[in-house]
Amino acid sequence: MHRIPREHARKYAFDWRDEPLVRIQPGESVEIETYDASTGYFKTPDDKAIPGKRPGFDRTPPHANPIGGPVYVEGAQRGDVLVVAIEDITVDAYSWIAIGPRRGPLGESTRWPELSSDYTTKIFKHTPGKSGTTRDGTLHFNDKLSWPITPFIGTLGVAPDREVTTSLDGQGEWGGNLDVRDVAPGNTIYLPIHHAGALFYLGDVHASQGDTEFTGTAAETKATVRVKLDVIKNKKIPWMRIEKPGSIIAVHANRPMEVAVETATIHLMDWLITEHGFTPTDAYCLVSTCPDFRINIYQMCKIGKLSFVAGAEIPKRYLLT
Repeated sequence: MHRIPREHARKYAFDWRDEPLVRIQPGESVEIETYDASTGYFKTPDDKAIPGKRPGFDRTPPHANPIGGPVYVEGAQRGDVLVVAIEDITVDAYSWIAIGPRRGPLGESTRWPELSSDYTTKIFKHTPGKSGTTRDGTLHFNDKLSWPITPFIGTLGVAPDREVTTSLDGQGEWGGNLDVRDVAPGNTIYLPIHHAGALFYLGDVHASQGDTEFTGTAAETKATVRVKLDVIKNKKIPWMRIEKPGSIIAVHANRPMEVAVETATIHLMDWLITEHGFTPTDAYCLVSTCPDFRINIYQMCKIGKLSFVAGAEIPKRYLLT
């Protein structure tokens, strides 16, 4: 098994100039041990999100949201598609969320001053499930509330075409910090490749999150992630795509939110037309009439340069091919 240990998973940019940490053949799996989004800073409720105390926050942009990679896939070339099958995510013994002044949409709230007058860090304990691991474990929000751990990869992608983009605020058709809760075990991600070898990175695992990641952080955690990487030759896609066992999702990030929603829907129509036998007319009408067509609002935090992330989803039972 190819493996990137945690101490080597501390990159803060998707950079085509990085030397690959591992090289694999198409169809092989790689295991990456990830840090949480704070690179291990948040351990107890006493660890506050005060920028002056956080390592890496003495620079702009801050060194936060580390990723592991790049992974070089032999034979992958510009103009191909990288296929990322998410095989397993095992999260750490705890996760955290941090709020406070000037963090998130209520970081300057006067209605609820406690949200903007002081820093708060909450630590969530994870307990294992029947497997003896956190794969089927429970997240304990407090003494009264808990729910199943539902991990996903918040940040993943390949090296962008020309620019070097940070893992904190980089987003594009190539991936990035998108916080899509459907980037989860059992699902497959498709990414357009811009450089030889694809140069794949991942990090920023969340133990759980609902739609939007409203505060700007969710249940942030360390994890061990296993993915299988493959290549589809000579294929172009406009943006990241997701295939679940029962549905397909086209993703887009932009501002304002309605642009992300409209573009994701157009990307889904393109998928239906180019690969599933729909005419443009039928695809257009389907997304407006199908009762099971859904728009997922994955990330909508008002933080820095982050765009809003939407996904247009339709069940596979409506596909023609």
